[in-house]
Amino acid sequence: QLQASGGGLVQAGGSLRLSCAASGSIFRINNMGWYRQGPGTQRELLATITSGLNTNYADSVKGRFTISRDNAKNTVYLQMNALIPDDTAVYYCNAAVIARFGFPSRDYWGQGTQVTVSS
Repeated sequence: QLQASGGGLVQAGGSLRLSCAASGSIFRINNMGWYRQGPGTQRELLATITSGLNTNYADSVKGRFTISRDNAKNTVYLQMNALIPDDTAVYYCNAAVIARFGFPSRDYWGQGTQVTVSS
C-alpha cells in the first residue's frame, strides 16, 4: 500500500511537502513518482526517481518541485515551492514494488492528496 499525505491549502508563492510511504511486503522498490490530476484534465506525470536517486521532471514543475526518497523508510517526497494556482490538483504517488525476491514488479498508487493554491 501507498499512503500519501501533506496536501492542503496554500497561497500562491507558498510551499508544501508531500510524503508517500509504502508498506506491506516489500523486497525492493524501483521507480517512484508523483502525478497530479486537475479538474477535467488527464493525470500528468510530474517527477520520477529511481532507486539509485536519478530524477526526471516535467517541464511544468522543473525548478520549482523536487522529488526525493528515503529507501530505508520506503518513502518518496515531493517538495513544492513557488506554487501557482495552476498547481491545484489531486496529487498521486506511484511506486513499482517487488514484493519478494524473484517476484515481478507491480505498480501501486497512493490514494491522492488534494493541493489547492489560492491566488
